[in-house]
Amino acid sequence: MLELPIPEDPVDVAVFGGSGFYSFLDDMTTVSIETPYGPPSADPVVGTVGGRRVAFMPRHGHTHSVPAHRVNYRANVWTMAALGAKALIAPFACGSLRAELGRGHLVLVDQQVDRTHSREATFFDGPETWHHPFADPYDRDLGETLAIAAEEQGLPVHRGGTVVVIPGPRFSSRAESAWHQTMGWDLVNMTQAPEAALAGEAGLRYVAIGLVTDYDVGLDDDPSIEPVTQDEVFSFLASNADAMRELLHRAIPRLEL
Repeated sequence: MLELPIPEDPVDVAVFGGSGFYSFLDDMTTVSIETPYGPPSADPVVGTVGGRRVAFMPRHGHTHSVPAHRVNYRANVWTMAALGAKALIAPFACGSLRAELGRGHLVLVDQQVDRTHSREATFFDGPETWHHPFADPYDRDLGETLAIAAEEQGLPVHRGGTVVVIPGPRFSSRAESAWHQTMGWDLVNMTQAPEAALAGEAGLRYVAIGLVTDYDVGLDDDPSIEPVTQDEVFSFLASNADAMRELLHRAIPRLEL
């Protein structure tokens, strides 16, 4: 496992902002950190939520200038680990592969399938080698705290689900989406890999919240649903950003770290 020195004033929790979620903290201080892997997507900002020190970074940069296949996942995760975070919360936008997972629903995923390629996916490229256990990529206890907070907020939330991670930046073909559905997977996304595995290598407890924005290429039993577009996704995310911020402000003080 990656071992970094503990800073003098460590943060408790780190948060990655997903697509459409570019700001989170009010009383914030920008921190500049150099990593062995180059610059992160943005300099993290540090503030407090319910008395806890929290670091925040937009995964795609402040203006969504970094597409999923170009995100420097190693630099992003290394930065949060260097700040001393114990846990990493990762909201992400996703398409639904199931009729019951509707637009606006939240999914606390517990499994993933990585179909990306050519991404720098580990901190251990040699000469030191470490094989990270990845049977359970997501922290169940942190997920339950977030699920309870979402229910109190009146948000539709699902416990558990499998996200299949595609390379991007394009969306799926009809054949690919049909295959994903046939395999029994629930959501499709472009950023959960290698982020989750890197968090594990860095010793961070990792929990991810999928916000369903669309139905991918549509559903066979509902031909009225059109294939997803970028404009549709971004518009929906903008309208749900405040709800995500409220959820995190509600849940973070309750996390047992």
